[in-house]
Amino acid sequence: MIIQRSIKPGIEEKLLSEKAIVIFGARQVGKTTLLHDLFDKRSDVIWLSGDDTETIALFENVTAQKFNSVVGKNKILVVDEAQRIHNIGLKLKIIHDNLKSKFQIVATGSSSFDLANEINEPMTGRKWTYKMFPLSFAEMVNHTNLVEERMNLENRLLYGYYPDVVQNPGNEREILSALANDNLYKDIFKWENIKKPLVFEKLVKALAMQIGSQVSINELSNLCAADNKTIERYIRLLEQSFTIFRLGSFSTNLRNELKSSEKYYFYDAGIRNAVIGAFEPVGQRQDIGHLFENFIIAELAKHLMPAAVGTFGYFWRTTAQQEVDFVTASGTRITAYEIKWNPNVKARLPKTFVDKYNPAINVINRENFHEALV
Repeated sequence: MIIQRSIKPGIEEKLLSEKAIVIFGARQVGKTTLLHDLFDKRSDVIWLSGDDTETIALFENVTAQKFNSVVGKNKILVVDEAQRIHNIGLKLKIIHDNLKSKFQIVATGSSSFDLANEINEPMTGRKWTYKMFPLSFAEMVNHTNLVEERMNLENRLLYGYYPDVVQNPGNEREILSALANDNLYKDIFKWENIKKPLVFEKLVKALAMQIGSQVSINELSNLCAADNKTIERYIRLLEQSFTIFRLGSFSTNLRNELKSSEKYYFYDAGIRNAVIGAFEPVGQRQDIGHLFENFIIAELAKHLMPAAVGTFGYFWRTTAQQEVDFVTASGTRITAYEIKWNPNVKARLPKTFVDKYNPAINVINRENFHEALV
């Protein structure tokens, strides 16, 4: 039974509009499965894949006349794994501009650092864009039920939410090892011509070891024995390939607020654990607090990021080490999240923050976490 994805209804609403639909996401998050769910019962779809040499040849010399003939009377042209086709953005623009009234383009790309760079400029104003992440807690609750998914929390903290992992219990470590190698190394090395692979691997492990902690570029440069520009470039690649995301520091005009610090988190706890080979049971882990924080903030990111204009969230900290784990801002409304694995640990927001921002407050622990995520 297919797990229903939260972005499916939005895509369905945009079908047969005169804009292309572009779906970005890491490898193996379920983009192709989503396409099958959307289109297998339709008879008016032409399906092309960038993994197919005939498809690549078809796109070598793009003309409106050629694709009008290829698509015929069908209403939808699917181009899966589009990032494998050279100059795909310009080629889709030619097809779209000449044939948008006859059929709609739906394209997916697993390497957004390549596909997004090629598509964004040529297709400006011509596309609807969707980001696809590993499965979310809310999607799994809809697939099973709340009780079952709450009971699976410790498993999700260890192995994460990639569809293949979720659907193959007992084989999680083997699958995650392959996913980590494919997502973090093979694709990025291939597309971006990485000159210092050992530095890149050191950086990924350093970020995995320091989830939930402030990390400076200078510190990472020293840890990895590389210059700041190299580290910044590699971090951007990790972000663009949907491996990690960053939180900046929230500040207005309080004198002692940190204004330019950053934290890094992994979209998927399983990938993070695979990077450092850390699959010890939750009860034996020294990093459970940070791991739970990464899990919660990643789940909030899956929910908030697609609709966000600009930054979807922040953390807050002062030079005196006062801290709030996660902050969202919508107009003048500030919401603060304190995340504690242990429900018996009292979570108190710093008085400085409360007095200044008068926030709505969410305290999240392993007993009530579902309330914030469903």
